Amino acid sequence: MSGEGQGGGGGREDGGDGAAVVAAVEAVAERIEAERSYLTELDSAIGDADHGGNMARGWSAAAEAARDLDDPDPQTVCKTVGKTLMAEVGGASGPLFGGSLVFASAELEGGIDSENAVAFAETYLQKVEDRGDARMGDQTMVDALTPAVHTFKKSVETDGLPPLEALAKAVDAAERGVAFTVPIRARKGRASYLGWRSVGHQDPGATSALYILEELLATAADALDSEVPDVDATSPTIPDEDLDDTPDVDGGDA
Repeated sequence: MSGEGQGGGGGREDGGDGAAVVAAVEAVAERIEAERSYLTELDSAIGDADHGGNMARGWSAAAEAARDLDDPDPQTVCKTVGKTLMAEVGGASGPLFGGSLVFASAELEGGIDSENAVAFAETYLQKVEDRGDARMGDQTMVDALTPAVHTFKKSVETDGLPPLEALAKAVDAAERGVAFTVPIRARKGRASYLGWRSVGHQDPGATSALYILEELLATAADALDSEVPDVDATSPTIPDEDLDDTPDVDGGDA
């Protein structure tokens, strides 16, 4: 939703970005409602079967709250959505999805561009990790968010990719992260009570995070009047082209 288009120039007015963020929230609400039954099915296997209903209710209320804002800017929309999710989504998901969004919204004070979009993503991930006391490999939403945020940051700051392409790569990384939750043992949340029985189940929180990112990407493409780029999370600079020294595979003098 950056106003930079496919280049690196300045952003749009906050009003344009704000309207795009509202559209993204509405798209997420529709997607979560459409996936409600599937999310409930995932949660029924390793949780208490309320993730789908809680998320659908929360995002529906968030979309309504966002629509009711007068001339919104991105920071206000995100903060409003986060507070609504905290109030409406039960269990741990409210503070994780919503509370982290409230905190990260401060990064969007000046609107949306590549720099503060990266800062927003990093802050959001950090707050989710802190609030959930979760890290990669715990079979949580962090397993989807971490590769997405890392890929987005590298794509923007190191590879110099246009924002939309960077976001598309982040979505692909999140999808791989969701798949990663299936063969590992849950170490956080209700699923952790199952011990090794949690292996073989896809995490519903990670799945919800992927749906949200997919809708952000689709909305950003619409806002920029562009097609969603056909990319994956593979880096275009491996090995990095700007490195002068090549590792000595023979170990040198060591």
